[in-house]
Amino acid sequence: ADKRTTMMNTHAQTLNTNALKRSEKRVFLKSSNSNRRRSSRGAALAAASNKNYKLTLLPGDGIGPEIMKVAVDVLNEVGRKHEITFTYEEKLVGGAAIDAFGTPLPEDTLECCKQSDAVLLAAIGGYKWDTLEANMRPERGLLGLRAGMEVFANLRPAVVLPQLADASSLKKDIVSGTDIMVVRELTGGIYFGEPKGFGTNAKGERIGFNTMVYSESEVDRIAKVAFEIAQKRGGRLCSVEKSNVLEVSQLWKERVIKQHENYKDVELSHMYIDNCAMQVIRDPKQFDTIVTGNIFGDIISDAASMLTGSIGMLPSAAVGSSGPGLYEPVHGSAPDIAGQDKANPLAQVLSAAMLLRYQFGEEAAAKSIEEAVNATLDQGFRTGDIMQEGMKLVGCTQMQEALMKNLSK
Repeated sequence: ADKRTTMMNTHAQTLNTNALKRSEKRVFLKSSNSNRRRSSRGAALAAASNKNYKLTLLPGDGIGPEIMKVAVDVLNEVGRKHEITFTYEEKLVGGAAIDAFGTPLPEDTLECCKQSDAVLLAAIGGYKWDTLEANMRPERGLLGLRAGMEVFANLRPAVVLPQLADASSLKKDIVSGTDIMVVRELTGGIYFGEPKGFGTNAKGERIGFNTMVYSESEVDRIAKVAFEIAQKRGGRLCSVEKSNVLEVSQLWKERVIKQHENYKDVELSHMYIDNCAMQVIRDPKQFDTIVTGNIFGDIISDAASMLTGSIGMLPSAAVGSSGPGLYEPVHGSAPDIAGQDKANPLAQVLSAAMLLRYQFGEEAAAKSIEEAVNATLDQGFRTGDIMQEGMKLVGCTQMQEALMKNLSK
């Protein structure tokens, strides 16, 4: 169990050093105005002795409310064990917000997130809203949330746990030992670039267009995050782009190479996105840390997720230079199984563990959650997405019960 926990904790050191540095710079805020709300990851760490954190909860759509309930119960139990208290404020986002307010991201939701110590999100989207105009779909709420919170670096680990190596869609000998961290740029690229929209070409045909654009500063800051993460891991960073045909990727590559001058202890390599998509499946263990843009990271992280046996096992963190981070599972809202007690809550629970570790420096509490997840898997409990021969098929509720028993030990 210790070995498996170590695998899951490989990423624990990636941001704590920077967070502590930021906390040293912001300690004066607390002393000069004790009533001011903590507004940075560093300040939250500095105030860790208070052990009282304000979290904004965004259950969202589909299976979101089911798995969020599990995560909150786990947080409360781990808080009891480690003398931590949480104050929760639940807000609407995505499809739920569209139904209630006519917008995927109400101003009140964004403001609440920005004023909290951290944000825990479940899932957004569903078939119900697929026919809406693009700027009104639930996913726009998530994009707006990331931009509004100024979280630009998405950390998406893909670690194959020993218990689930057989659950992977690939052969066990290919995936065993895989431990990849995809560092994805979140707030730039083609999802946010202008101009975008619809028009008419010279032939009178209707066209749709988007713009993939990155500035030097946007590439520099995500490259710095990736190099620092690689330093704490295996010391290897692969930059993924398409510089053979895209000018935006040529700039990306130039800036990553420039930043490498400050991180000579890290081995830097470059790979085209199409080749990377193949290599992640063919030989995933060749990768340590990957850094890439928004749309490429979206693709590669989802491909890497299937190495683990299920996208339902993967947590993620989105952080910025300061302010609260956004923690969410990689998977979507799974509307086809919503309300049927079939959802796998483990990625949501592990996202809560990442929140404790990266946002507040609560290493012991985060480790307790991860150990409980490992123990539950050791006992053979499996939801449908990770079911294996000889294991016990359970739903979301039974998985929660098993987790809580292991957490309370």
